[in-house]
Amino acid sequence: MTDRTDATDATDSTDSLESPHGPHITDPPDAPGRPAPQGCWEAVARTLADAGVRTILGLPSDEPGLLDAATALPELQVRVIGDQRIAACAAAGYAVAAREPVVLALNSGPAFANAVAGLLEAASLAVPVVVITTRVPADHIGQGAFQYLDQRGMVESLAGWTHLVERPEQLRWAVRRAVRLARDGGPCLTVLEIADEVTREQVPAAPARPRVRPVRSLPPAAELDAAAAALRTARRPLIVAGGGTRWSDVRGLAALAETLACPVFTTAAGRGALDEHHERAFGLLGLYTTPPAGDLLDSADTLLVLGSRLEETARMGWRSWQTAHVIQADHRVAAFDEGCPVAQPLLGDAGLIVDELAARLAVDPPRPDPAWSARQRSVAAAQRTHAEADFATSPVRAVLRAAQRELGTRITLVQENGLHDIWSYHYPVLRLGPDTTVVCPGEQTMMGFGLGAAAGAALARPDRPTLLVTGDSAFRMSVGALDTLRRHELGVITVVLDNQGFGWPRRLRSADPDGSHVPTTWQAAAPPDRIAEAFGGWGTTAHDAATLYDALRQAAEREPKGQFSVIRVPVPDTDVPLGIQAAGY
Repeated sequence: MTDRTDATDATDSTDSLESPHGPHITDPPDAPGRPAPQGCWEAVARTLADAGVRTILGLPSDEPGLLDAATALPELQVRVIGDQRIAACAAAGYAVAAREPVVLALNSGPAFANAVAGLLEAASLAVPVVVITTRVPADHIGQGAFQYLDQRGMVESLAGWTHLVERPEQLRWAVRRAVRLARDGGPCLTVLEIADEVTREQVPAAPARPRVRPVRSLPPAAELDAAAAALRTARRPLIVAGGGTRWSDVRGLAALAETLACPVFTTAAGRGALDEHHERAFGLLGLYTTPPAGDLLDSADTLLVLGSRLEETARMGWRSWQTAHVIQADHRVAAFDEGCPVAQPLLGDAGLIVDELAARLAVDPPRPDPAWSARQRSVAAAQRTHAEADFATSPVRAVLRAAQRELGTRITLVQENGLHDIWSYHYPVLRLGPDTTVVCPGEQTMMGFGLGAAAGAALARPDRPTLLVTGDSAFRMSVGALDTLRRHELGVITVVLDNQGFGWPRRLRSADPDGSHVPTTWQAAAPPDRIAEAFGGWGTTAHDAATLYDALRQAAEREPKGQFSVIRVPVPDTDVPLGIQAAGY
């Protein structure tokens, strides 16, 4: 979808009322009843509000820009975040938690480059983030222009769509298209670059447009019939729900699983598609599978994959994705056959497809194999033995269980992907409900993603506590986000699993005990709880179960007051998640 030229011949069929050349005006701009032209940033803000965008994140630039113009519109909330890298992570967290497009306002040069690591994660997560940035004056490009950067060149492999606006007549069309493609093009990251010359001109008036709404579709009836027939005759069916399901209404998934009497697994991003208290829920697959659920994954003869590419970490530790009959439902053509061979691709909305398959199977029900259900019951009983652990045996599991008891399931859970915090991916160590929102990194697993993402998620869902589980090194990398929590009164509860350094590298290097390595320990001068206090929050260290429960209670009391908390928990290198052990790391 990348477009690095003026898109004079490309219009979105769902947004075709306005040409990329700008609106056709027959009356003079100041004709009675016609709105007057607007400045560039006023036009951008108005177009975003009309398209349904609610939030713009960023750091103010030298000259008034989008953030300033947006403050004049009651439909838009502007949140200043003092670091572009953190702001990009916050945009990803907001988009996941709110399930809607969010705008990140940047500028050419270091501001844009600083955001790229967060944009990499947003692209990996396939979330609707719209980046609006500026380009330096054209007269100086190629002649040592101040803060010039080929911004679109930096991100065109990440973004679903990029475009340069060089004429004011094209501006409103381009802004609306960026929102449309961010929502329906994946979802995905879109990047709109506005030439400096355009920012100084008036933008022609245009009639108000309706908000951009999701486009949903279904595959042909014959393809749905064939998929239902394959599921009906399967002896050992299994459902995989991926991150794509969070952009659909998949409430019918539970009924479909019950009809098929089949287990349901999710990817990390797909968590929440099925209540993890449901008898057919078996947690995550791949690297995050809780034993002995791998037996179910390896034994499946038919897979229904919903909204997932089955990326590398999702394929780890099991083999039936190579041999089973795979039915894959996704609204992106590019997803088919990317991670595994697909026998029956279903192009369309995952939620609508689930409902259609369930309706067909209700008319002519399958005859589930009792032995398959019996194996599921046996696996579920064995999985439950991993849930409980005392503080001395596994402080990480004790922390997660205590947090769940104190906060319940109506929370936003934000995760990193460090060695110890991977325990939070393991069901039923942490068992999530239908009211839990999950924000996790994508395949890039950027260290330091969590604090910024938690800020964005808390902005998106102020109606519930936000719990971040992170490691001490990841915490340090984005510690400036604490200032954002204080500024915007976000009562995020952060649990820092402190192993005094970089756990992943230390564990992998331990396989070569005779080698000469750069040290992976890091003894900070100020521990996370003291850093929290320096930024205006509350911090403490929990050394045992009693201090842990007391800390969580105090943090829960501070949360609705908009006061953030940091709970440091020292953890040993030996407290390693099950999936890491099983993978041989």
